[in-house]
Amino acid sequence: MKSLLSGNEAVARGAWEAGCRVATAYPGTPSTEILENIIKYPEINAEWSVNEKVALEVAAGASFAGARALVAMKHVGLNVAADPFFTMGYSGVTGGLVVVSADDPGMWSSQNEQDNRHYGRHAKVPILEPSDSNEARIFTKLAFEISEKFDTPVLLRLTTRICHSTCLTELGERKEIEVSGYVKDINKRLVLPAHARALHLVVEERLKKIAAQSEVFRYNRIEWGKKTLGIITSGVAYQYAKEVFPEASVLKLSLTHPIPEKMIKRFAKHVRKIVVVEEGDPVLETEIKAMGIKVTGKDKIPLCGELTPDVLKSSFSKRTKAPAKSSKVPPRPPVLCPGCPHRGVFYVINKLKLVVTGDIGCYTLGALPPLSAMDTCVCMGASVTNAQGMEKALGKEFSKKLVAVLGDSTFFHSGITGLVNAVYNKGNLSLLILDNFTTAMTGHQPHPGTGRLARGERGRRIAPEDIARGCGVEMVKVVNPNDLAATELAFKQALEYDGVAVLVFRRPCALLVKPRPPYRIDPESCNGCKLCLRIGCPALSLVFPEHREKPLAVVDEALCVGCGLCVQLCQRSAIFLSRKSDG
Repeated sequence: MKSLLSGNEAVARGAWEAGCRVATAYPGTPSTEILENIIKYPEINAEWSVNEKVALEVAAGASFAGARALVAMKHVGLNVAADPFFTMGYSGVTGGLVVVSADDPGMWSSQNEQDNRHYGRHAKVPILEPSDSNEARIFTKLAFEISEKFDTPVLLRLTTRICHSTCLTELGERKEIEVSGYVKDINKRLVLPAHARALHLVVEERLKKIAAQSEVFRYNRIEWGKKTLGIITSGVAYQYAKEVFPEASVLKLSLTHPIPEKMIKRFAKHVRKIVVVEEGDPVLETEIKAMGIKVTGKDKIPLCGELTPDVLKSSFSKRTKAPAKSSKVPPRPPVLCPGCPHRGVFYVINKLKLVVTGDIGCYTLGALPPLSAMDTCVCMGASVTNAQGMEKALGKEFSKKLVAVLGDSTFFHSGITGLVNAVYNKGNLSLLILDNFTTAMTGHQPHPGTGRLARGERGRRIAPEDIARGCGVEMVKVVNPNDLAATELAFKQALEYDGVAVLVFRRPCALLVKPRPPYRIDPESCNGCKLCLRIGCPALSLVFPEHREKPLAVVDEALCVGCGLCVQLCQRSAIFLSRKSDG
């Protein structure tokens, strides 16, 4: 039987078919849908973990117990999980352990374009790269087999187009794999220096065995065409190479670490010219050049940005590139949703002209005009620690105009340790936790602050303010961010406080609540002062009627969710509630 599946759906299906028992993840585009689809299979015990490090450690524990386990994350998530990832490369596995990394070339939803094939090589674990959804399903199953055969975690490297594109995919039955159980073996799992020295020798021998396997791995294959041009490629780049160079001979690599040196050299002997087509860094290209083989690659193909057939085609075009035509479509920058509970916080930040260390989440959009209320964004949890560093460098007085901002999911992910550090080291900072009861940016996944588990069942809700008090913070307040007066007062109190203050701005994500009746503008009262536009709500705009000397604010009733922030800004009572009912 066949089904149309995305790459993420196919990985979930492959895990189920392979007899996976435990799956963990932290949401992050483009990987999020892997666990969302695994949740549909009751045979797999699945969880949204608080961060990627925790997710990998839980999966590692399941592997130690003899169960097949999978952990999924976006590329920067592996930065967070790097510590256990490298150690698992030494300790090996009992049940198969598959680490799925979804890279994001083009940075569609990321802060960098890192190529996580480097991680596989650095951690000395094998890498599999599928080129479509069907291979994503197959390679997930093969990853478990390779993991157990060679006693190693396996890195399954996806990219954005593999994750989100769809193709017909074969569906198989589930193969039940017995959980072998835990057997004590401290030489293998207790990675003390004395044990690790011996394990390192094992790892190097293991790589030699996997390299030999790579030579006969059936998904490393040569597709002969004209021998004037040979293409060496992997992953989604294989699809693009076949489209742009349909007559060329192609060496498709799927097990890309360790690479099959003998196969590559054999291929190179039979073609006149070799082009390495890969998305991301010149990883394959560098290794092939180290063999003494002359190839063309990133000297033609751009290193930065997402690879597409058009990019590949233009890289080898002999025509002079025509100047880019200017688009008639105006740019449409992303904005916070109408009714977003973060908008009031950012409005007050802008009004008070504060310095803001920010974080990763949809609230990062508060950096854009007209709110313009964020100064830094480094990585998950860095808002707290960046603020502490600035206060240490510039002094206590500077902290009176400095706030750190992060979301509720980010707080549980990696904000708690920074908060503990600030309290312990006598920091002076104000931490704002924007609590909208969900992980909004990636599609409303639950976290400890929601009281829900991965499949929707009730869990134990952990309130951020309780965590803050437990960390030793004495000034903790919960505030409604849609009350601008209360929000401003809370800011002033926190900024004057000597020590660490935590403000929890709590209101549900606008996409999780039923909209209220929309507001309207009284044209007789509106004088076009533009005060209401300062909150940056996409439901508000200006028009310039011919019969008026001044512009008129208008509300798009299709977008307005009735949050009432604009009403609090209008000084002429020109904004009133529509009589339109909820129905």
